[in-house]
Amino acid sequence: MRTTSTFSILFWLYAKRIKNNQAPLYARITIDGKKLNISLKRRIDTKLWCPEKQRAKGSGTNTKGINLYLNEVHSKLFQCYQELRAADKRITTQTIKSKFLGDDKTKEFTLTDIITYHNDKMFHKLHRNTSRLYLISQKYILLYLKEEYKLDDIELSLLDYKFILGFENFLRGHKPRHYQKQIGNNAVMKHIQRLRRMVTLAFDIEWIGQDPFRKFKQKLIPTHRGHLTGKELELLEEVSLSSLRLRTVKDLFVFSCFTGISYIDMMQLKEQSVIMGLDKRWWIVTKRQKTRNPVKVPLLSKAFKIIENFREDERCKIYGTLFPRISNQKVNAYLKEIAIAAGIKKNLTFHMARHTFATTVTMTNGVPIETISKMLGHRKLTTTQIYAKVIEQKVCEDMTILREKLEINTASYNTDNTKRIH
Repeated sequence: MRTTSTFSILFWLYAKRIKNNQAPLYARITIDGKKLNISLKRRIDTKLWCPEKQRAKGSGTNTKGINLYLNEVHSKLFQCYQELRAADKRITTQTIKSKFLGDDKTKEFTLTDIITYHNDKMFHKLHRNTSRLYLISQKYILLYLKEEYKLDDIELSLLDYKFILGFENFLRGHKPRHYQKQIGNNAVMKHIQRLRRMVTLAFDIEWIGQDPFRKFKQKLIPTHRGHLTGKELELLEEVSLSSLRLRTVKDLFVFSCFTGISYIDMMQLKEQSVIMGLDKRWWIVTKRQKTRNPVKVPLLSKAFKIIENFREDERCKIYGTLFPRISNQKVNAYLKEIAIAAGIKKNLTFHMARHTFATTVTMTNGVPIETISKMLGHRKLTTTQIYAKVIEQKVCEDMTILREKLEINTASYNTDNTKRIH
């Protein structure tokens, strides 16, 4: 048990929460460099506060009352610290806070506490797929705790920058049983991001006094969004397939190429999803399952024709949907067969259709990125800007054509001059 430790008390105003020139007062206690903030449940006029002296300025009754209260708080906090030392108890910022608030008999909040709280309070707001990913991340967090710290749980107040870096290194070196290789960089960052959100929640509800992630910066590596070129899309549309299952998946893929609608959203489309727009043309109107963002896409003729092809399909009538329901796993497996038949050498996945819509079908044909973002149902334009790199590809293709034309003209010019000289 430690018998000595550094201890300090600081009073400060929470400037980010100013209302009507009134800011809340906080006490910050520091033990061996570990900080924790305590709300004093009082507000003060910002003009009266002296940050150097950590007291109110002036000689008015209000000022004297505030300063007297701060002196009492300082004395009580120091007394809590002394009593813990005298009792030879573990001294942490959280134990001092608990003793100061009179709930020192309760245990400190732990990592499993915030995991349970998060799942109870947040899962109903999340899509089931997102909830499933949180459960995976939580499994890795507890596994890291078990392997590196030999613990089943840990107090939230003990989480620090070192803990986060250790978790990152653990993930980078971990090889899941169901996976053939180690976890990739962006997947590692996603697991840390979920831990961060849970820890931030603990900070927001004042279970911890500081955010251990304040110095941590994510290092995401930009990924290549695969898509079909115009020629490859043409090969896919024209390929002849004898199997009904392959023809069905091909039609679903092509529909996504010309609408940008994802697999999960396509499986939910119904007759009422197709409406007549203000332009007197047919539109798809739906919401993304992933984000609940609205999606409104005008139907190009090829996409509308595919809807018509399935109108009398018995498989659609069973569920009352526009398209037959096929599992995502089977769709991606069938796409591999279709790619071989069409002579496409890329690893074809259904999500590639959405990227093809964003790049080959719209962006390279001059559709503004703001319009594409709306049709894709993106919350932020920056998400859509990932596809903007295809513009560089288009510029390269156009400049190659221009370069060839200029070289032909230059060669012709040189030939004519040579003839004149001779």
